This record gives sequence, structure tokens and C-alpha cells, in this order.
Amino acid sequence: MALGQIIRRRRIELNLTLDEVAAKIGFSKPYVSTVETGKVKNPPSDNFLKRLEEVLQFEKGLLQHIAHLERLPADIRRDYEAIDAENRKFRQLIKNIVEKKTDPGSIGGVVSLEELGLDIEEGAKRPVTAGQLVPVINKVAAGYPVDFDDLGYPAGFADDYVRCPDLHDPNAFAVRVVGDSMEPKFNEGDIVVFSPAADVHSGDDCFVRFTMPHETTFKRVYFEDSGLRLQPRNQNYAPRFVEGDRVNGIYRAVIRYEKL
Repeated sequence: MALGQIIRRRRIELNLTLDEVAAKIGFSKPYVSTVETGKVKNPPSDNFLKRLEEVLQFEKGLLQHIAHLERLPADIRRDYEAIDAENRKFRQLIKNIVEKKTDPGSIGGVVSLEELGLDIEEGAKRPVTAGQLVPVINKVAAGYPVDFDDLGYPAGFADDYVRCPDLHDPNAFAVRVVGDSMEPKFNEGDIVVFSPAADVHSGDDCFVRFTMPHETTFKRVYFEDSGLRLQPRNQNYAPRFVEGDRVNGIYRAVIRYEKL
């Protein structure tokens, strides 16, 4: 989640208005608003963030840390987040051992050689990986196509990201499902990851883009002589037939994160 979103969410949780926060920290209301919406031209100063941490009751230094990370180049930030994810995993493992939640004798089964990147099979070394960060570009309606802004895929930035192990497509993206037409396999709130590099076959679950007008949807896709048949998984919904010249993108679903 971006810095501005974090700030806005906490302000709303504390029932504070922009005017109240601006007055408490000594900055203008328009400036606080631009920080929350991510439209500020220059990164917020440490002084601004320190005051926000006090007023919004954040842990000392948290907002500054997040802001400093956002200033890093994207490739360096991804490397840092991957290393941090691995460190968190192993710290939790050690904590479980100390608290006797994990039998030390079973560590070999909990942490594999592959995860540790140790030399195996005559010296071959497998790299440590925490998985690829994939942008969640927007919500897709699991109903008939409806207008919505998908951030002009492929998107370089997003409001949220999911980490996807064993995914190696740099153009992969994810959406949150809205609606019930893809039930029971895909439910509202699930996050589905799509890979433009994956081959698409008739009957696959796909994210589909249209032109004339611009629309997007998530359906099972069947290729027919006259065009595409968009088939909901929910039998309460009828299929829809679309002419092929309206389609300008079909991306197959490769990973589903279920909302529990």
C-alpha cells in the first residue's frame, strides 16, 4: 500500500479531518491532501512525516521508512523487499523454534535446501527467491463487461501489489474479483493473477479487453468461428458472444488468491 493511502486510512480511523490534521502539524490542507492522493511533486520531508507520525499515532519512524523506500529505484526496491520477505520468514521460523512450536529435529522438513539456496546435486546452487511483485491494477467485474479504468495495462504502478512465487512474467498483473458470475471457482474479493506470456486455449479463464467502446471482463473464453463466447462459470448467467475485431487483449489466469 502506498504512503498516501496509509496516511489517509489512519486519519479516517481516528476520525480526523484534513483541516484538523493540517492544523495540528502546521502544514496547509491542500498539501496534506496532495500527499494522501500521491500527487505531491516532491517526496514529503522527514519533518512533515515526523509530525504526522505523532498526530496519527504511528510508530516512530514508520512513515519516514516507507517514504525512503518509495524514493528508491523500482529495481532496488524489489530486491530489498525480496530480501526482507526472506528475513521475515526465517525470523518467524527461529521464533517458532524458541517458543517450541517447531521441533528442531524437523527443521530439515520445514526449510528445504532449495529455499535456502544451498549447494545441492553436485554443487548446483539454486537462488533464494521471495517471488515476483505483481501490481493489482483495479477491480474487474465478474459479470458482463462494464466500463472501468484498468490503469492502461500494462501498468507500471499500482495502489497494491501481491507477491507471486514461481512467476516469471514481468508483465503479469492482478485484479480483484467483483460479482458472482465466476463462482464457485472465483469468488468476490479473490485476487486473480494474469500472465500475458501464458498461452491461451479455448476454455481458459481469462481477462479480456475490448475496444469500441473500451470494456474489460473476466470469463471463460471459447474461440468460435464467429468470434468469442464469454462463458460465466455461474450457471445462473448466460454466455455472451463477441465479435473478434472488438478484442484487443486476452490474458490467461495463472494464480488465484482466495479471500478467507
